[in-house]
Amino acid sequence: MQHCPSTVSQKPIVLTGDRPTGPLHLGHYVGSLRTRLRLQEDYRQFVLIADLQALTDNAENPSKVTGNVLAVAMDYLAVGIDPAKTTICIQSQIPELAELSMYLLNLVTVARLERNPTVKEEIHQRGFQRTIPAGFLTYPVSQAADITAFKARYVPVGEDQLPMIEQTNELVRSFNRICGDVLVEAEAILSRVGRLPGIDGKTKMSKSLGNTIPLSAEPDEIHRAVERMYTDPGHVRVSDPGKVEGNVVFTYLEAFEEDTLLVDDLKTHYRRGGLGDRALKQMLEARLQETLAPIRACRHQLAQDPGRIIDIVREGTEVARQIATSTLAEVRRALGLNYFCR
Repeated sequence: MQHCPSTVSQKPIVLTGDRPTGPLHLGHYVGSLRTRLRLQEDYRQFVLIADLQALTDNAENPSKVTGNVLAVAMDYLAVGIDPAKTTICIQSQIPELAELSMYLLNLVTVARLERNPTVKEEIHQRGFQRTIPAGFLTYPVSQAADITAFKARYVPVGEDQLPMIEQTNELVRSFNRICGDVLVEAEAILSRVGRLPGIDGKTKMSKSLGNTIPLSAEPDEIHRAVERMYTDPGHVRVSDPGKVEGNVVFTYLEAFEEDTLLVDDLKTHYRRGGLGDRALKQMLEARLQETLAPIRACRHQLAQDPGRIIDIVREGTEVARQIATSTLAEVRRALGLNYFCR
């Protein structure tokens, strides 16, 4: 059973989340999930399934979003997110977030949103040009509403998401300058490992590109993915010197091999020649199989009782809504919108 965090703990609040456009993969695991497992021990953590934000560029295919909400929740639980320590909630079921977004939208210009480097890059990736949906252009404001509604002090992000935290804090300062100190600025927590590339070497890891390894991957699926991993095309023979930079196998070894000295030795060996791609891939596959086996087993077990997952998410959303409702009441009072309040 979840409890209202304000009555349980005064721990600093962390907010994080994911867009439910498909099952989570190794990129999510390295970029955020491992950090969340650590943070839930010392912080009051909220994890938001951001279905509203996912709809900003999937409005014509809403089932892609709605059909993955519980799958993402299942992935959270399978990796070890503990609902007794972390509140899992659904964005669309907390209407206060949408209302707060509307207030914050009045404090930012279209030009400022278009200058956001993260948004600019994502617009380019999706080929929107001037056909960009208004909801997508403004989703940094929705993120700011999520962060400020929970008065989160810390937000785990990748380096590419730092402009989002900057924009959130700009909005907080603008609101507080006008209305008094109501909202709280947030600080980014960067992951140890940067963004994990796709197995094909492309920067973007995406299920639609077929270059991911899902957390639920079966052993043969992991094997095939590692076999396909991009290495150094110039490393034709084992004896040839090889390039480490841009070599996906080494990037994944850095993320999953705890023995950093071993990885450094492998890099040195590969650069001078005498170390083959097959041996490297076998070593990486062993690490990935070891990492994903317990997650997969737990996920299979969770799938036998979907009602339990629904209950966890429903209870978490109720707790989260209490917090958002309290913050929104403060915002309304600060704006003078409490017309009929006694």
